[in-house]
Amino acid sequence: MNFKTVFRVAGFTLLVEAAAMLLPMGVALYYGEDPSPFLKTIGIMVVLGMLSVFALRGQRKFFAREGFFSVGLIWVLSGVFGALPFWFSGQFGSYVDCFFETISGFTTTGSSILTAVEGLPLGLVFWRSFTHWLGGMGVLILTTALLPFLGINSTHLIRAESPGPVKSKLVPRASQSSKILYAIYLALTVIQVFCLRIAGMPWYDSFIHAFGTAGTGGFSNRNLSVGAYGNPTFEIIITIFMILFSLNFALYFLVLTGKIKQALKSDELRFFLAVTAIATAIISINIAASMPTYADAVRTAAFQVASVTSTTGFATADFNRWPELSRMLLVILMFIGACAGSTGGGMKCSRILVILRTIKAQVRSIIHPRAVSVVKLDGAPLSDSTVRTIYTYFATYIFITFLSALVVGLDNFSFGTTLTAVITCISNVGPGLEAVGPMGNFAAFSPLSKIILSFDMIIGRLEIFPILVLFSRSAWKRS
Repeated sequence: MNFKTVFRVAGFTLLVEAAAMLLPMGVALYYGEDPSPFLKTIGIMVVLGMLSVFALRGQRKFFAREGFFSVGLIWVLSGVFGALPFWFSGQFGSYVDCFFETISGFTTTGSSILTAVEGLPLGLVFWRSFTHWLGGMGVLILTTALLPFLGINSTHLIRAESPGPVKSKLVPRASQSSKILYAIYLALTVIQVFCLRIAGMPWYDSFIHAFGTAGTGGFSNRNLSVGAYGNPTFEIIITIFMILFSLNFALYFLVLTGKIKQALKSDELRFFLAVTAIATAIISINIAASMPTYADAVRTAAFQVASVTSTTGFATADFNRWPELSRMLLVILMFIGACAGSTGGGMKCSRILVILRTIKAQVRSIIHPRAVSVVKLDGAPLSDSTVRTIYTYFATYIFITFLSALVVGLDNFSFGTTLTAVITCISNVGPGLEAVGPMGNFAAFSPLSKIILSFDMIIGRLEIFPILVLFSRSAWKRS
């Protein structure tokens, strides 16, 4: 393990995070608030970052092991230092609470320990939501766009952090791919901000909800989330953008380069849209009796389905009170998640689709032993190693979920609260059911459970293996 290069990359990422913190500090100054929580944090991160970048010079070799190790380490450090403004502000009861809230932000989960957000300083609330935007595309995706400055190959970082079973670059150079992704990400965010502002939402609120939508995170500056506005236009705009940010960003690149037909042929895109439409229809019918009109039922169902399947976590209704069918369907959607290559979480639709097609192929091979069954995605056959990796990921995902639920179960909450708390964290959704529902929070959990759930969020965001590499004994060996 080339630790010097790993910690140089980590130090450089701290400098990027410190620079990003200037924006919420500017918001704090604009509203006449104390900027010292940000100033102290920026000072600490700049000193440590500069020491790491300029003092740890050595070999520049950077392979897969260094890439996975760096990704796991950097996401933990981003949470550790990103929590400092919350801690220095004195608004949080413990550093563990600060860490939980920050990790929830960077991993775009949206779970919160706050019982009331509207009383917090506006600069802190802005930073809380801005972590969604930074974490949505990935702090490291931004970093890799700048890494050539250090003379380091960023390909392995991209592969370790990018969500989905199949990694691919938009263009030959990884740093150039990162810039293209961020340009698309920024453009969609700006468009949503203006759409919300034109619809009547205040500028500050528009930025907060655009950050939450773009990162599919769901932090709001209102205690009742988007439902606090009672504005159907806001709901429709956010619903549309939650779906847009749930799609593989490579599809946008295809559209921009004139390959629209190729983009529309995506198996994952069709599967995601079909799941979203079917779930919306079922829930609309299921909750129609409790809504003023069927149109209200469709709008509410569409918003909540888009929120859960995109793993954003915004709410316009307390789905804890919905019929059991709707509640269970939402839990299934939490598990499925968004598309690979998007800012959303969950298992990813591409993996679910491959698993379903593998099951179908296995059944066919039993019926027709001599037939050759090949699992394909977008018309291309998948290698046995890719399918095996997907099943390994699925098994590890389930194992970690139930292992975490056993530990969180020590807090003695109900089965529904405990299990959905873990599922919503590892799937980066935000709200679960019962005590952690859309109108609840995670404040009552013990510090141990909050730490476990925080690492579940990181594991889900990084798709398990970078964190497993980080805690692997062999990864720490120099050879």
